[in-house]
Amino acid sequence: MKRLLNIIFLIFSLATAGAATYVGRVLDSNGAPVSYATVYPEEDPILGTATNDDGLFVLETSLPPASPLIISFIGYQKQTLPLADFASDRGDTASVTLYEQPIALEETVIQAKTTKRKNKRKQMAYLLHQVYTQMEADFSDDPTAYRIVSDIRMDSEGEAWGMEQMIARVVNLPELRKDGRDSVQFAGEYCKRYFKQDIRALADSIYSHDKLDKDVRRMAVAVDSGIAAHKGLWAAGNIRYDFQNTADEIKRWTVAVENDGETVLTHTEKKDFLGIFKMVFARHYILDSETLSVRRFSEQAEFWVNIPFGYRLRGEQLQLLNLLNMGEQEIEKFRLRKVHAVIRLNTIYQRRDGHIYTLEKNLETDALITGSKKMEIPVRLRATQRVTQIDTQDVRPMTRRQMTNRVKRHIVPIY
Repeated sequence: MKRLLNIIFLIFSLATAGAATYVGRVLDSNGAPVSYATVYPEEDPILGTATNDDGLFVLETSLPPASPLIISFIGYQKQTLPLADFASDRGDTASVTLYEQPIALEETVIQAKTTKRKNKRKQMAYLLHQVYTQMEADFSDDPTAYRIVSDIRMDSEGEAWGMEQMIARVVNLPELRKDGRDSVQFAGEYCKRYFKQDIRALADSIYSHDKLDKDVRRMAVAVDSGIAAHKGLWAAGNIRYDFQNTADEIKRWTVAVENDGETVLTHTEKKDFLGIFKMVFARHYILDSETLSVRRFSEQAEFWVNIPFGYRLRGEQLQLLNLLNMGEQEIEKFRLRKVHAVIRLNTIYQRRDGHIYTLEKNLETDALITGSKKMEIPVRLRATQRVTQIDTQDVRPMTRRQMTNRVKRHIVPIY
């Protein structure tokens, strides 16, 4: 009889259990609302949503109230709070504050330059050898599987076009490629695109235009069905390969001692082609000063393109710029003169079972495209990838079918 009553109670519970509603507001450290912040249950990111212009979100789920809820925004430290904190029956709208998470600290570069003359060749060579030896011990040579949430957000002139969020599975195969790089296998599982209705309608109208070049149309279809941007962000920062291949360039290395027991090793490379193209590329290895283990890895690239007499773009290139410019300027008269861009990539690591694994990746890109008649198009890209699960046991490489499976985009309006 007791067992029968338990079964009846279980059936009744399942029949009456429904999705609860959770409501909250996301703010920055100045109290301003954060739009396009992503909010998702740690146990099931597919159920997630994004905030609107007022920083508000509404989430419905049948997960237990104690389940962790992840609140994140590109370039900010994530917050993890229980669902119960945002229950709609509380009587007020709960708020959560996100704090900035810098990607590449300018003071790191400055301090590294001030100590350059103190670095003797033999001392630097010995330090680089020690760091690489520690890397070989810290990073596992066995395959590792990650489940990640990847967000990419783009805007121009302060207006966000939208954001794409992909939930994916990644398999890292250390140093498997012929050149010694890690092989990265990437399979998208689920994808959402968050759009404001007016911007979505404008983008659709441009793509559907009769004069749109076939190559541009084909490119748009490929982007809509591919995972190149998300995979490319994860694959960037091949730390052991890059370190090993630059360790003998002693003159390009500098070292600085930071606070909190951290030492920063920096490798800098400069290129200049007849003044038309210039680039400065720096890699910052933020190390534990005592163990020399890597805590974070930052890359920063800045480049300039200067075309004295300007360059007349092809029709399909102008159409792409029209997408960037969202139709507010006369792109047909555009003649490319200058491009200035700064790209920053940051990787944060975690230690687990004696080895170091990726915890989070962040990307910031700011570009200014300048044309004739002082026409300027600012473009800003923000991306972040956060690890929600790591598997190190019995990890097998993906099949070609898994990696080439099309990922359907689910369009989610932001009001």
